[in-house]
Amino acid sequence: MAKDSCLARITAGVAVGGAVGGAVGAVYGTYEAIRFKVPGLMKIRFIGQTTIGSAAVFGLFLGAGSLIHCGKSY
Repeated sequence: MAKDSCLARITAGVAVGGAVGGAVGAVYGTYEAIRFKVPGLMKIRFIGQTTIGSAAVFGLFLGAGSLIHCGKSY
C-alpha cells in the first residue's frame, strides 16, 4: 500500500473541510436570514456570504490540521 503524499493529504483536508463548512454555513445562513428577516434578494447574498465564509474557515483549519499530522506516522 503506497503512502499518500503530504500535498494529497492537505488537499483532501481542505476539500472535506470546505464541503462540511459549506453545508453548515448554508444551514446557518438560511436560519439567520429568516431570523433577522433579511428582505428579498438580500437573503441569497447573505446565505452565500455565510456559506463561503464558513467553507473557507473550515477548509483552512482542516487543511492546517492535515499539515500538522502530515509528518507523523502511526
